[in-house]
Amino acid sequence: MVLGGIASFFPPGFQSIVVGCYVIVFGLATALLEFQIPPYASRYASFLFSFLGRGIFYIFIGSILLSNGVLKIIAGSIVGVVGVVYVVMEFIPSIEPPQNMREADAGWGAEQV
Repeated sequence: MVLGGIASFFPPGFQSIVVGCYVIVFGLATALLEFQIPPYASRYASFLFSFLGRGIFYIFIGSILLSNGVLKIIAGSIVGVVGVVYVVMEFIPSIEPPQNMREADAGWGAEQV
């Protein structure tokens, strides 16, 4: 995702720079969630802790990346295909979510109002 965000800066323009910054931030946030889960992430981004939510998020980012340029098309296609794989994994009952997805799900519905 970060590589696709960097590729979005070219050709330089206001819209391409804004889209590139968003994609880079989303890519860094996704990478952070793979290694360490901040305490507020499960509350504000709970959709990233299921295969379906993460898959739709990846498909969305992949579709943002699809535009002119070979590098952007390659990056967007790879991210989109990974998103489709995540969505398919949601409907295969024998595949369990990884540990980082299960840990965040433990507090589901337990937040204070």
